[in-house]
Amino acid sequence: MPLLAALGSAKRIQVQRAFGLGLATGIVAFAGTLYWISGVMMTYGGLTWPTALAVNALLVSYLAIFVGLFAVMVTYYDGTSTSVTVGIVTTSAAWVVSEFGRGYLFGGFPWELLGYSQVEVLPVAQLASVFGVYGISFLIVLVNGALASIAVRADRQRLITGGVVLGIAVLIAGWGQWRLSQNTLVNEGEPVRVAAIQGNVAQDKKHDPGFRTSILDTYLSASRSAAADGAKLLIWPESALPLPFNEDVGAAVAIRDLAKETGSHILFGSEEFEETGNFHYYNAAFHISPTGINGPTYRKIHLVPFGEYVPFRRLLFFADKLVSSVPDFSPGTEAVTFSMDGHRFSSAICYEVVYPSLARSAVSAGSELLTTITNDAWFGRTSAPHQHFSQAAMRAIEQGRYLVRAANTGISGVVDPYGRVLAQAELFENARVVADVRWINAKTVYGWTGDLFVYLCLMLVLCVLVIGVRASR
Repeated sequence: MPLLAALGSAKRIQVQRAFGLGLATGIVAFAGTLYWISGVMMTYGGLTWPTALAVNALLVSYLAIFVGLFAVMVTYYDGTSTSVTVGIVTTSAAWVVSEFGRGYLFGGFPWELLGYSQVEVLPVAQLASVFGVYGISFLIVLVNGALASIAVRADRQRLITGGVVLGIAVLIAGWGQWRLSQNTLVNEGEPVRVAAIQGNVAQDKKHDPGFRTSILDTYLSASRSAAADGAKLLIWPESALPLPFNEDVGAAVAIRDLAKETGSHILFGSEEFEETGNFHYYNAAFHISPTGINGPTYRKIHLVPFGEYVPFRRLLFFADKLVSSVPDFSPGTEAVTFSMDGHRFSSAICYEVVYPSLARSAVSAGSELLTTITNDAWFGRTSAPHQHFSQAAMRAIEQGRYLVRAANTGISGVVDPYGRVLAQAELFENARVVADVRWINAKTVYGWTGDLFVYLCLMLVLCVLVIGVRASR
C-alpha cells in the first residue's frame, strides 16, 4: 500500500523515480524475507560475513528489480482511463505479471509470492483452486490499491471503488468459506495411510562415514514403527542416504528388505550418478515397491541456485569458496509419477514445490497424491522452513490434492486439499508423521486451466502499456 500510495500521490511521476520507489520497496521486502541466505552461505559455503552479505545483496537486488519494473508499468497507466477501478485492476495485473516473470527469467526464483501470505487464511486461500497463487496476489494488490486510492485521492470515485473492492473481497471469502464447509474432496477416492519420516540428521553428519550406519538405522526403525501403525506409503526426505543409492549396495538391500517385510511402498531421496559418455550427477527420488523392485526414478528438474548449481559461475570470482563448494547437478527432463495399488502419486524435490506448474504437470500426468521431499537442515532455526512449508501447502489447494511433506529436520506434515494441516512435526526433532489421505482424481479449475489467468493479465498489461506510451508521447 505505501508503494501504491507513493506512485499515486503525484499526477505524473517520472519513470526514474517510480523505478527507484519500486526498487526500494523490493529491497526492503526481500532483504527481510531472505535474510537467512547469508547464514547458509557462511555456515555451509565457507564465506566470510562480508562476502556472504554481498552475495545475498546481489540476489535481493535482482529480485527487487521486478518490483521496480512493476512500478514503472504503473506510471504508464496515468491518463489511460479516468476510472480508478480500471487503474487498480490493471495495477493488480501488472503485479501478477512481475511475479510470474520473477519465477521464470534466468531460471527463476518464485520464493514467497505475495499470495502465500494468505495460505493460513483458508477462506481467501481457496481462490488458489481457481486462479492459483497468482490469483491471490492479484486480490491482495486489488485491496491495497483501493486503500491507497482512498488515502491519496479526494474525489467520490475512490469511495465507490473502495466499496466495490470490499464487496469483491467479501464475496471471495464467503465463497471460500462455503467451499470449506462443503468439504467434498475429503470424501472422494480410496483412503490410504501414509507416513513422513523425519530423521533429523544434522547437515554436517549427513556425509560423515562414521554416521552412515546410524542414519540408515534411524530411517529403517522409524519406518517399521510407522508400518506397524498401518502406513502403506513410507516417505523419507531428500538426500536421506549418505551415499548415492545406485552405489550403496548395503542400503539398497536393507531398503528392499524393509519394503518386503512391511508390505509397504517406500519413497526416498538420494543422489544418483550416471555415466553414459558424459558424467551426470542427479538429485533424485526413488520408489521401492513391496516386492523390492525399483519403480521409475524421478530426477529433480528445477535445481537450487547456489545450492545445486551456481548461476553466472564465472562472474562470482570473489565468492570462490562458495563456487568451489557447490556441485554441478544435472537437471532432470521430465515429470515422473509412481504407481501404487492401481493409483499414481508424484514427488517434488525441495525447492521445486514453489513452482505451481510442476505440481500441475504431475496432476496432468495422473498423480492422485502430491508428495514433496526436502532437506531444510541448511536453514537452521529461521523463518525459511516455515516459508517453505507454507508454499508447499498452497500446492495442495491449487490442485485439490492431499500433500505429504517429508523434511530431514522439519517441517514434515500432511495437508488436505483445502490447505488444512492435518498433522505436522516440529523443527529439529526425530519424528514420524502418520495420517490418512485419499487418492483423488477430480481436478480443480486451476488444474484444468493452469496459468491462463496470468496470460490474461499479461494481455491486459500489454494493451494498457501501449495506450500509456502513446499518451505520454
